[in-house]
Amino acid sequence: MIKIIKLLAVFLLVFQFCKAEKDFYVFTSFHEPANEGLRFIYSEDGMHWDNIPGTWLKPTIGNQKVLRDPSITQTPDGTYHLVWTSSWKGDLGFGYSSSKDLINWTKEQLIPVMKDEPTTVNVWAPEIFYDDTKSEFVVVWASCVPHRFKKGQEEEKNNHRLYYITTKDFKTISKTKLLYDPGFSSIDATIVKRATNDYVLVFKDNTRPNRNLKVAFAKSATGPYSRATTPFTQSFTEGPAVEKVNDTYLIYFDEYKKFSFGAVKTKDFIHYTNISKEVSVPEGHKHGTIFKVPASTIKNLFRTYEISNIQKKDTTQNDLSFIK
Repeated sequence: MIKIIKLLAVFLLVFQFCKAEKDFYVFTSFHEPANEGLRFIYSEDGMHWDNIPGTWLKPTIGNQKVLRDPSITQTPDGTYHLVWTSSWKGDLGFGYSSSKDLINWTKEQLIPVMKDEPTTVNVWAPEIFYDDTKSEFVVVWASCVPHRFKKGQEEEKNNHRLYYITTKDFKTISKTKLLYDPGFSSIDATIVKRATNDYVLVFKDNTRPNRNLKVAFAKSATGPYSRATTPFTQSFTEGPAVEKVNDTYLIYFDEYKKFSFGAVKTKDFIHYTNISKEVSVPEGHKHGTIFKVPASTIKNLFRTYEISNIQKKDTTQNDLSFIK
């Protein structure tokens, strides 16, 4: 009986600790020219962001060995799954790796999703989505297959469409399928689940002179998606990243002509309020995805960086007292 009471006491202590631990938002990042590796920025409120120092996965695969457009999702077993653009041109796939702590990563793989389309120009901005209804991943990206679609505004080698695969383990991969053809060149898509049978696709209209962000709606993560809406950003915006704060969605986007980040908020993906002046994003940050982690994960990233610096005879340390 005493042993049972002690075990219950330990359980309650652990439960209270887990319950009390605060969550932080993490935004995946890279810096141009994207050959140094995966970076992170973090935020307590989802609006004001700071750098986590260091790079956490150096790209070693692909024609150009870059790591652009990093996208991460976490599965129920606690594993973080990362996909990224491995080359501007020449690759028929995207990069993949996984981690339990955002520090130690599995061997990088090139997932050859366009191997059956040898004329493919590129595989850009893979975005990973975990479909909890089917316990599988959906990865959507943009590729240009010349002469496949009506030319429209763009030249043949810049006429992108959105494709996808599904997989449960990144070992067995489904056949590549067309996710969405809005009738014009499209890139930088991300899938948002609002509720059962209620999905939003946020993407970039990549045609001249638009180069702005739009959305479409579907009852399934893999579509079919509705006709694209009118744009909710100005021209020269890309790389949408969506986070939910309470009952409001925040959509960040890269204003690449201004070398800055903007943001809007919405509750319905129909009406938007620009909040660019209310958010702050570190200089040099380039677009990725946003997810939540416990405070201990942030502390471990900082501490790992500090230990690395001490080993390099750099005694600079970060004050982590604000992470509770």
